[in-house]
Amino acid sequence: MLKSEVTGSDQEASRLCLEFANTVRWHASQHPEETLHSYADLVTWAQKVRLVSDHAAQKLLGYAAGQPGEASRVLERATALRETIYRIFVALTHGQSPAEADLAELSHTLTKMARGARIVKTAQGFAWNWDVNEDTLDSPIWPIALSAAELLISEARKRVGQCADDRGCGWLFLDTSKNHSRRWCDINDCGNRAKQRRHYDRTRKHT
Repeated sequence: MLKSEVTGSDQEASRLCLEFANTVRWHASQHPEETLHSYADLVTWAQKVRLVSDHAAQKLLGYAAGQPGEASRVLERATALRETIYRIFVALTHGQSPAEADLAELSHTLTKMARGARIVKTAQGFAWNWDVNEDTLDSPIWPIALSAAELLISEARKRVGQCADDRGCGWLFLDTSKNHSRRWCDINDCGNRAKQRRHYDRTRKHT
């Protein structure tokens, strides 16, 4: 069993669901680019964010090789959850209420994993703890769903922002700046492009 834990005050845990939402490039554009084309891609991403160990990843890939149909269905469920999470937090960044259908979908995912959930004492206080069977292909999905739920019910949800790039970058992030002033996925990427664009526009006005 894989024991996992998420607390509402844990910024790293809160970022997990946002990182997953960002597995689509140019998410807010007319031509989003998928990065998870296979179950193996999902496992590779989970390894990258330290959601699963290298050993667990190899086991999952072995199980997936023997159940290709189920692995494809798990990938579909994972990407559907990703889009649900994305829509929920994009709505919040625009000061809107998330769609009831999206909240229901997130709740449905959480309900399926509720067995074994309990409150445990931690160094910081108390937290949810649950057992996830790491031998099931769905195991990477559950911590993502819990991360989204914990972020949604915490004050940190007010710090979720979306890249202001006008091309449709769509990147979601947790704004940890003191005055909530972050606007870009990366100041050296979309932020730098916006700065160059403003400079170009000012130059044109004075020519």
